[in-house]
Amino acid sequence: MRFKKNVRMTLLYLAFIVIGVAMVFPFIWMIATSFKTGTDIYSLSLLPKKFTLENYREVLSGSDFPRWFLNSFLVAGITTLSVLVFDPLLGYAFCKYRFRGKEAIFTMLLSTMMIPTEMMIIPWYMMVNQLGWNNTYWSMLFPGLSSAFGIFLMRQFFTGVPNELLDAGRIDGLSEFGVYTRIALPLVTPALSALGIFTFLGNWNSFLWPVIALDSKEKYTITLGLAQFSAENASQWELIMTGASVATIPIIIIFLIFQKKIIEGVQLTGVKG
Repeated sequence: MRFKKNVRMTLLYLAFIVIGVAMVFPFIWMIATSFKTGTDIYSLSLLPKKFTLENYREVLSGSDFPRWFLNSFLVAGITTLSVLVFDPLLGYAFCKYRFRGKEAIFTMLLSTMMIPTEMMIIPWYMMVNQLGWNNTYWSMLFPGLSSAFGIFLMRQFFTGVPNELLDAGRIDGLSEFGVYTRIALPLVTPALSALGIFTFLGNWNSFLWPVIALDSKEKYTITLGLAQFSAENASQWELIMTGASVATIPIIIIFLIFQKKIIEGVQLTGVKG
């Protein structure tokens, strides 16, 4: 029985290793190709025969990649900051306060999560047209300044904060905002971390809305700029892979720094009820 269990576990680990290698190999190939010359990319060797940084110099100095990178960082950073400010406030209000129409409003809010993003493109575009925000940073920012998922997530976590703690803070003389910031908010920091990471990554990788909302090349985000760059350099795979590598730098950094928070966030969003 124990032998069968060991064999089963060994096979399971081997399967995980194979799946892991299959998932990581394209990324490794992309990074390795970015250091190859134009003739070297067609060799069967994974590692470059002649290591070069010329591709990175050409991408960063001969294109608008630095500007696209800054645009994406600006959009993703502002939307993430906005979500981390407003979503916890709304989640706390829906959880800890009683007011007329609370359940109806919250139900309507949750119903928006069932609408595919593709179906929201036309209303967003009509709003942008009416407000005169065509081809501006505002058109990129407003759809992500708050999210129904973030409000729902924070509400669920605030249910685990005992009301007795909040009442104790009020007795000690804290204002309602003080009770929120000094007692309730520190108790849900894992959820805040997960929400911030997921929001930043989602906005950084966004493509569909930017391609519709933006016309000016100087306002492109990194995903839209990479698509444009790939079309302009269709036969130069070393440059395309270099551009893709540059676009993934923030994602790599975030994963390396916050990998424990990312795993914890996935566990929390799946378990908390």
